[in-house]
Amino acid sequence: MTEQAASGTVADAAGNTGAHGLDAQTGGSYGHEAHHGRPASWVAVSIIIVGFVVGGVAMVPSPKWWLFWTGAGIAVIGCIMAGTAHILDDWY
Repeated sequence: MTEQAASGTVADAAGNTGAHGLDAQTGGSYGHEAHHGRPASWVAVSIIIVGFVVGGVAMVPSPKWWLFWTGAGIAVIGCIMAGTAHILDDWY
């Protein structure tokens, strides 16, 4: 019977675990602040979701174009807020 690999992370001689993206950041800060999970990020994404819901509701049962474009405007405002909150700056 062969030995099974132990659970846990195996590192090479240099200490590299092969982790990428957010997995590599769990050990500490690497020179930049992580922007995910901040309240500004949650608010921006919530506004975008509300915009999509409003736009979707506007299409049922018959299109109400003024409400659809209102939802699109809400989603655009949420995207602008997301951009100013830098929620995608640490995307890998």
